[in-house]
Formats: sequence, C-alpha cells, structure tokens
Amino acid sequence: MGEEIDVVRALLTSQPRPTSLAERRERLDAVASAYGVAPDIRFDPVSVGGCEAEWSLAPGSDPSKVLLYFHGGGYCSGSIKSHRGMVGETGRAARVRTLALGYRLAPENPFPAALEDATAAFEFLLAQGIGPDRIAIGGDSAGGGLSLALMQRLRDAGKALPAATWLVSPWVDLEMTGATIDSKAAIDPLIHRDYLEQLAANYLAGHDPRDPLVSPLYADLSGLPPVLVQVGSAETLLDDAVRIAGKLGEADVPTRLEVWPHMIHAWHLWSAKLTAGRQAMQSAGRFIAEALGG
Repeated sequence: MGEEIDVVRALLTSQPRPTSLAERRERLDAVASAYGVAPDIRFDPVSVGGCEAEWSLAPGSDPSKVLLYFHGGGYCSGSIKSHRGMVGETGRAARVRTLALGYRLAPENPFPAALEDATAAFEFLLAQGIGPDRIAIGGDSAGGGLSLALMQRLRDAGKALPAATWLVSPWVDLEMTGATIDSKAAIDPLIHRDYLEQLAANYLAGHDPRDPLVSPLYADLSGLPPVLVQVGSAETLLDDAVRIAGKLGEADVPTRLEVWPHMIHAWHLWSAKLTAGRQAMQSAGRFIAEALGG
C-alpha cells in the first residue's frame, strides 16, 4: 500500500499549490478526477432546488434505494465532477442509485446556503417517492460535516431521518482544535491549518464557529441513525474523525470508526490506483446496503 499511496502523493505534489480560489477549484476538479470513471455507470444530470445534481446507477443496482452524497472541498471548492468516480463506485458497491449534489459554495454563498441546499436535496428525494428508510447520506471532509448538520436539522424539525450516514475524513470542528492538524501536517499533502482557516472564514462569514450546524463536534448527536466514519492515519483531520466517532458513541448512536493506515484525506477519490480506496468503498457499500435492507 505504501507504493500505491506514493503514486497518489506524486500526483498531488506534481504542481505548485494553488493560491487563488479559482485555481483551487480548478485544481481539485483536475486531480480528483484524474483517473476518470467506469464506462458502465450511467450518469444523468438533474436540477435540485436550483442546484446542479447528478444521478448515477451502476449495473445491477437498485434504483429505489439512494445514497445522497455531499462532496468535500471545505465548502469552497469541489464539485460533482471531482467526486463522480468516488460516488459512482460507492453506489456500485452498495448496489444503490446515487444522487450527488452540487451545493452552493462559499464565499459567494456562505453558511447556511450549503445546508439549505442539502435539506432541499433530501426533500427532493422524498418527493420522488423514496422513503427515508431507503436513503443513506454521506460526504467527505466538509461534506461529512454537512451530512451531520442535515441530520440535526431534520431531527430537530421532527422529520424522519435517513437510514444511515457515511462520513469520510469529516471536517466537524471549524475552530480547528484537533491536535493532528499540527502533528500530521508534515505528512498530509492536502490539508493544513492555514488552508482550513481560510476555508472556515469564507464559509462562516463572521458566524460562530461553535454553532453545531457548522461544527457538529459541539452538537447534541442523540437520536441519529447508524454512522460509519472512515479516516486515514496520515491526515490532519484524523482527530476530527476520532472525536466525532466518540461523540456519536457517547450519544448512543451505533457508530463504526475505521482508521486506514498510511491513507490521506479522502483517499477514496483515487481508488483507481489505491487498493485501500477500493476496500474502503467496499466496506462503505456493505454498511449502506445493510442499512437499506440489502
């Protein structure tokens, strides 16, 4: 696995780190989609609450069951394109249809725009006749935090919750108090404190970083459905994942934490070159399939 992750590290460090927001958005789309998508998965665009979204369906999957996915990128970058391969292959592993949401990004659209869009996407699925017990939600990095924010909003409104939540390298503390943000900085090729601070400032736009809807680490997490948390041992957000798994456990939420040795932030994006990426998606697929009655 060490040699495989070195190939991905070389891809990520092959060009200078971008500085402008436009460059960061372009760079993430390019490096995250570098290995393309499988030709047998069908992708269909759809509009959801004024946002671009995309269905995917792999051969043999059940279109009546759905993984609703929120991409990472610090609420400021990332897209349907960057995460298409990861989302499509996880849908294949779970044997379900997926809906990837291109929610509005900061700083043009700070909090609560992304949460409003996530809520609209869940309501869109319900309007399609898909029951909450046939929906799982998931996301990586900021998308993981957004997933937990959506769950809180639905619970507090007295609405039915999805059957399960899948979190990959979740960013759940916009105050950045996790020790690994500094202790893992030398080995994480993607995420560092100064970058996170910029992203948080863009998304918060002066909002309280301890608001549970932006930092679920500070939330009441009781009453949520089962959660799978996956994180790499070589990433600065390791503590975010470990701490949110602990908080979920304290709240009596059925929770499984997987720490993958040597893996970097959201390594699933490069599963075409990473055995551990494919294995992690298979694990997530089994978790989602079981939660949705498969």
